[in-house]
Amino acid sequence: MRGRSRWVPVRWTELPGWDGDRSAELWPALLRGCDRPAPAWSKVCAQAQAAVTPAFSDEAARSWLQQRLQPYRIESNEGSADGLITGYFEPLVDATRTPRGAFRVPLYAPPADLATRKPYWTRQQIDSTPAAQSSLRGRALAYVADPLDALILQIQGSGRLSLSEPDGSRKLVRVAFAAHNDHPYKSVGRWLIEQGELRAEQASWPAIKAWARANPKRLNEMLWSNARVVFFREEPLPDPQLGPKGGQAVALTPGRSIAVDPSSIPYGTPVWLDTTEPLSNAPLRRVVMAQDTGSAIVGAVRADYFWGWGDEAEAQAGRMKQPLRLWALWPKG
Repeated sequence: MRGRSRWVPVRWTELPGWDGDRSAELWPALLRGCDRPAPAWSKVCAQAQAAVTPAFSDEAARSWLQQRLQPYRIESNEGSADGLITGYFEPLVDATRTPRGAFRVPLYAPPADLATRKPYWTRQQIDSTPAAQSSLRGRALAYVADPLDALILQIQGSGRLSLSEPDGSRKLVRVAFAAHNDHPYKSVGRWLIEQGELRAEQASWPAIKAWARANPKRLNEMLWSNARVVFFREEPLPDPQLGPKGGQAVALTPGRSIAVDPSSIPYGTPVWLDTTEPLSNAPLRRVVMAQDTGSAIVGAVRADYFWGWGDEAEAQAGRMKQPLRLWALWPKG
């Protein structure tokens, strides 16, 4: 037993599609995980850092993993191996440093009095009451034009801002999760289902945005149904090819990093996943790294797949809600 999960040892041949993965693609994510290895991983990580050569093939990568790791089927404590995978991405949003034109929706740094008020002001109070707004005066990092852009940055926990500078140039920066207001998260998709506005199978991010465009007078009602507000810190973006840092405090790798419940799967664990892609329903079977978590990622067979950034990543992540099976790969002996 590992927290909410049960690990059952299996043979490598039981991993569906194991021989078909481009396993060498795991190495950048694996090495980033090895920057903060769990105690059981120190020896394997030292070997991984010395393993890669220009000729390191997918077959060689699989052989390397098989020699050092043991696969375990992940089940709930009740014995179920079936679960759910969703997707997330890093939004890219236009922004300004000061409010001007359509850019009036603030992204806040943590307020100075955050620790003195538990829970802090709700989303509705921050948007509409003078006392809450006074507490946040001077804390805006940037302004976006669409409140849904602010919401998706908060849901995803980080994002990229394309900042318009006074001289007309643009600067790319990252806003990363810094704190929240201690209110529970409620999905606006769930609220729309409860209101009878969407059916459960329709509640994707594209459908939520379409509903908001069609119902502008109810936009605040939808937004305020989620009382949680996330506060950010700004970070430089020296390498645009690296994702944001996840719960393991290492940069996420598109297509090779997932968020998990760390009480079921420790950070830094390679995981074999068996699921399907959301748009094509094609098999999605690959080895990934458990490097992040999220408030909705709870339970044994539960994961959130990091798609990266850009329009395609948003389209895939916004629609991903697929059946899932997982296997953890853990050092032998």
